[in-house]
Amino acid sequence: MYILLTLFGAIVSYFFWIQCIYYRQNSAKSRKHLLRFMLCRDKQIKSSQTSDLTGDVRALFLTAHPDDECMFFAPAILRLVELNASVHLLCLSQGNYYNQGFQRREELLDSCAVLGIPASQVTIHDCKELPDDPNVEWSISMASSLILKHIRAHSINLVLTFDGRGVSGHSNHTAIYKAVSYLASIGNIPDDCSLLSLSTIGVLRKYLSFLELPISWLLPSDLCCVIGSKGYVQAKRAMLCHRTQLLWFRYLYIWFSRYMIINTFQVIDQGPKNLKIY
Repeated sequence: MYILLTLFGAIVSYFFWIQCIYYRQNSAKSRKHLLRFMLCRDKQIKSSQTSDLTGDVRALFLTAHPDDECMFFAPAILRLVELNASVHLLCLSQGNYYNQGFQRREELLDSCAVLGIPASQVTIHDCKELPDDPNVEWSISMASSLILKHIRAHSINLVLTFDGRGVSGHSNHTAIYKAVSYLASIGNIPDDCSLLSLSTIGVLRKYLSFLELPISWLLPSDLCCVIGSKGYVQAKRAMLCHRTQLLWFRYLYIWFSRYMIINTFQVIDQGPKNLKIY
């Protein structure tokens, strides 16, 4: 009996801890910290200034395929939209691996509408050098050129994309990280632009859903975005827009993936600006 009571107390305490972390992550103080990070990490932001700064955030999510935006980045997208940031999406392929490119393009636009990204701020590329194919090595030169052009054209000051492991290990995901890292290393990214990569975690943590939150909160990260039940329903609706991708295991992903609720990011370091080699 004592063991059962102890176990029950531990479970209740764990759920209470999750609730406390969620409210802390979504507090006014947390929103202020998020804005400070995005806009001027070296400056002090007064509480009265916070609402005035949201419109200055021009965020770009870099993805490889239609459905990446809601499978992996929904928490960050929804938090930025909530803060009235100008959110853009650049998808470097139209997902034509099974010759469904046209349908997947429309599904992406529907998904972005659910997440709060207007169609005018969604760009989908379709070029031979960047096919939707895990067995094809993407041209880093082509990808980096497209990314830099988009950053400059829209005056982007925050870029969010995959890390070196690409969450799922897909070669197209990791190619985007290589392209962004290349631009960062040679100093081609504008001075006011921050770069963030989505942290890849192990399989066990990945499928703990909201139960994984205390682990993400305890481990170091540069940015953590968490959504509640309302945000999760919105992310789920976005994922259901991708009708061509709704195989049985995708439903399991929707129910159990931590990426539907939690995003943690690390800063991508940038090298000297306008590096020249003689």
